[in-house]
Amino acid sequence: MTLVFRPASERFHSQLDWLDSWHSFSFSHHHDPAWMGFGPLRVINDDTIAAGRGFGMHPHRDMEIVTVMVDGQLNHRDSMGHSEVLRAGEVQAMSAGTGVVHSEMNQGERACRLLQIWIEPGREGHAPAYRQEPFELGPGWTPLLDPDERQGALAINRPVRLWRAQPAAGERLALAIAPGTSGWLQLISGQGTAFGQPLQRGDGLGFPAARADSFEASADGADLLLFELR
Repeated sequence: MTLVFRPASERFHSQLDWLDSWHSFSFSHHHDPAWMGFGPLRVINDDTIAAGRGFGMHPHRDMEIVTVMVDGQLNHRDSMGHSEVLRAGEVQAMSAGTGVVHSEMNQGERACRLLQIWIEPGREGHAPAYRQEPFELGPGWTPLLDPDERQGALAINRPVRLWRAQPAAGERLALAIAPGTSGWLQLISGQGTAFGQPLQRGDGLGFPAARADSFEASADGADLLLFELR
């Protein structure tokens, strides 16, 4: 497996009066057979939603939907009876399973930004489920998803691991993932370098475990996600 580089500028773009959304992979009416996902990672949407607007009630099934809240707040409501406010630094994990209907509305006073991530489950037919947790980012990688729920991470219906980090200028982070897996690096903000490839906000980079390297943040630091996929 070779490196897979997805430049931010080449992502699909959806622009509405209330939504500015960048899609790393095919989504909605944007379709390209070359960009249908990366392993079980099916969607990474970088969404900015205007105040008072959002996604009304709509259905999903047989997909693990993870939201990493970057800025502002989002109000969640679903057919399982949950009504929650998702704030910056929090992560939402919703298993659509056999079917769920939900809405995500920005009822705050300013625009919000989030990364919505879809991961294919290990099998179809799970019961719908919902969890939401705040994460305080410390030095190095902070686990957000983990099948064993280590360090308070959330588990989904696939043995995927996800970490977030905010390295300072010049800081190096190892991109160590388990043998036999593949990794995906996604830049939320800032800049840096991995595998000799300069990376900036919105860039994505896929790699095999055998090519594990490190990420070095540039002068202004960075905010990034690391997936371990199997």
